[in-house]
Amino acid sequence: MNAPPPVPTSGPRWLYLHGFASGPASTKGVWLDAHWAKQGIPLERLNLRVPSMERLSLHAMLDTVRDALGAPHERAVLIGSSLGGLVAARTAEKEPRVGALVLLAPAFHFVEQLQRRMGQEGWARWQREGFLETDDHAEKRRTRVHHGIVEEAQAMDAERGVWPDVRVPTLIVHGRRDDTCDVRYSREWARGKRHVRLVEVDDGHELTASLEAIAREADAFLAPWRGGEDTRQVFTAD
Repeated sequence: MNAPPPVPTSGPRWLYLHGFASGPASTKGVWLDAHWAKQGIPLERLNLRVPSMERLSLHAMLDTVRDALGAPHERAVLIGSSLGGLVAARTAEKEPRVGALVLLAPAFHFVEQLQRRMGQEGWARWQREGFLETDDHAEKRRTRVHHGIVEEAQAMDAERGVWPDVRVPTLIVHGRRDDTCDVRYSREWARGKRHVRLVEVDDGHELTASLEAIAREADAFLAPWRGGEDTRQVFTAD
């Protein structure tokens, strides 16, 4: 008879933050959930489609993550994909409850990258009309997103700086062929930071061909957070 998987006696919560126009049932989130479940580690897949997909709000996403972190004495590991990676980093720069990050193709310079992809005409139309027509990958349909999320991101960049000031151990996995979130932003953010490990893979933005590599890298990187006492002192930030 097979023995049950080991269950950590204590330790941080592991939270997964999906990307823009995605959801808790995203391919990467579900795959990583199953992977870590075999090791007795529950992965909580948060819903960042808040307050709704149409009225998507960066502040509402941050509130959702903060509410999921638990009591003041608790600790959490955040695994964020694309826009969820940016939200994870923005959370970590303000929240002592966050002990480590795993960022998958994080959407650093979110506004700038949106402008680049949409072009001048598309960007002006979004500002003028107030809504952007886009694919809803979670519900497999077309949807629209209010321009307010851009205004929130611009205001946050102006207040905090365009680069998240993260001091906790961070693993980034980013595809060199990513045409949505350019890997050069992850390279620039990671440069010179001893507490950041950047792993580049031969993949695009979705990283679906790199799931095994993500799991392997994350398993090694997050070993100190698999249960027991808080081991954040193992890593040192700049």
